[in-house]
Amino acid sequence: MTDEQWRAFVSHGTRTAKLSTVRADGSPHVAPIWFVLDGDDLVFNTGKDTVKGRNLARDGRVALCVDDDRPPFAFVVLQGRAELIEDLDQLRHWAARIGGRYMGEDRAEEFGARNGVPGELLVRVRIGKVLAHDAVAD
Repeated sequence: MTDEQWRAFVSHGTRTAKLSTVRADGSPHVAPIWFVLDGDDLVFNTGKDTVKGRNLARDGRVALCVDDDRPPFAFVVLQGRAELIEDLDQLRHWAARIGGRYMGEDRAEEFGARNGVPGELLVRVRIGKVLAHDAVAD
């Protein structure tokens, strides 16, 4: 996929990403996330005290996979480093944008208010590497 194609693919509809972080013992942890793209960054939020939040605070390396599980199948794997932001204005803004994508614009502000609170983190992943394939089964 071209740069434009993979960006359109990961932004299509309500596809989730599977986020992989590194546990303290070096083993992987994988969890689904809601996200949006912001230029060359992927943005999501999580709780500071979740496994994801603790892993990212200790080691910012991440890998994410977004896929289409319908024939002929496609996927995008993104790798990068996470920056953790606790600024409530930014957190509320991006939580609302994410909520709008996954829950509909009519509920965006509700999602932003619910998730833009102390104890939540805005995670901004600077995308460093992209592996993208479509029509895998063709």
